[in-house]
Amino acid sequence: MRLEIRAIHCLLLAIAAVFTHLATAQNAPEQPPTKPLRAELALDYSYIRSNAPPAGCSCFNLNGGSATFAWPVKQGGLAAVGDFTVANASGISSSKLNLTLETFTAGARYVPRVGHSPLQPFGQALIGLAHASGTLVGPGTPGASNAGAAFAANLGGGLDMHANRRFSVRLVEADYLITGIDNATDDHQNDLRISTGIIVHF
Repeated sequence: MRLEIRAIHCLLLAIAAVFTHLATAQNAPEQPPTKPLRAELALDYSYIRSNAPPAGCSCFNLNGGSATFAWPVKQGGLAAVGDFTVANASGISSSKLNLTLETFTAGARYVPRVGHSPLQPFGQALIGLAHASGTLVGPGTPGASNAGAAFAANLGGGLDMHANRRFSVRLVEADYLITGIDNATDDHQNDLRISTGIIVHF
């Protein structure tokens, strides 16, 4: 619960910082022309470095994909974002357990002005739900009773490269992925998610 409260605080602070920037930008000197933000759908390959059980670092890798939709709220920087990620791992620990992890998160993204550069950085903060299935969290697993719907948060950012009016390439996205699946010890997982893929603009 404390971890979830801290993650929510981080999200609120990030959103407050974005709105503060947008408010002060109205009185700032005119910026060089930039490409207008447009709605986009990113289809990515995602690699997740996770840990379970929490004793030491019994870490393992998950591989999967993600779909992220972003809708501009205000030109010059802010977009609403929804993300769905699913990833799978097998052969976990000596017991050869398996896990499928799905996350559904939404929140805000800040896209700074970069002039006419083909490179576009961004930062984002999202919260939502995680769903886990597989023998790692199956019947008889201590404390995994909330695996069907647990807290999740994505905090991170990335770098895109504009290809043409319709497409961009997500060179890299790195996120601190937090999930709050019960594990009878500390009831949270600290994961690293790395993604890359193609973006379609609308």
